[in-house]
Amino acid sequence: MKERRLLKDKFRSRQRVFAAWTSLAHPSITEMFARSGVDFVGIDIEHSTISQEQSQRIVAACQANNTLCLPRIASHNMEMIKRLLDSGADGVIVPMVDTPDEVERLISWCKYPPLGKRSFGIARGQGYGFDFEDYTRGWNGSSSLIIQIESVQGVENIEKLLSYEEIDGAMIGPYDLSGSMGIPGQLDHPLVVEAGQRVIDACIRYGKACGTQLIEPDEDGVTNAFGSGFTFVVLASDIFILWKWAARMKGMIEGL
Repeated sequence: MKERRLLKDKFRSRQRVFAAWTSLAHPSITEMFARSGVDFVGIDIEHSTISQEQSQRIVAACQANNTLCLPRIASHNMEMIKRLLDSGADGVIVPMVDTPDEVERLISWCKYPPLGKRSFGIARGQGYGFDFEDYTRGWNGSSSLIIQIESVQGVENIEKLLSYEEIDGAMIGPYDLSGSMGIPGQLDHPLVVEAGQRVIDACIRYGKACGTQLIEPDEDGVTNAFGSGFTFVVLASDIFILWKWAARMKGMIEGL
């Protein structure tokens, strides 16, 4: 898939990448996000009730609108990754990656032999058989694998984690990172900021993408994120959008 390869190339050349994020299962939301011009839509399986079947519908809705889809898995789970990739996902985002051993397992689960140990099947990803040869031949070189750095250990090991050629980028999870440091929710604390900068700097040195998420994205916020060394930005999420709308409406109702 040409589009899949183009996204991977954007990650690896540290070009600007934009993403939307869905935590709600209805594909109509995905279709609206896909029309926005983002490079990919992420599915937040980790912090939602989105099922495997619902994930496939979201992936299909993305690709029907010429947008790629990278689910964030709920845990380091080979079965989940296998089923999402066979459902047509263009790669995965993996939370809580801390050690080289974890990276090696993820590569093994995500990539076909001889690079990995992903098993061969016939499903939506392979065009139900019609695209099997093209898909399996091109998958290893076109799929994206993004790791999330969300702990002190992950930051300390960042150089080792990014040294794997198959890792296309890292996404910083500041809330969990602050919790790992014993200062939960203090995202502006110097220790959290310093740790985040360490990940950004390592991504620059290794030529890998570095991502963040903005709760209320605007032009200034996005410009500042890119200026800080991030190369891909998740532009809020359906949950954030509805939460902020509800908060505004609540204030308006109470003020009338």
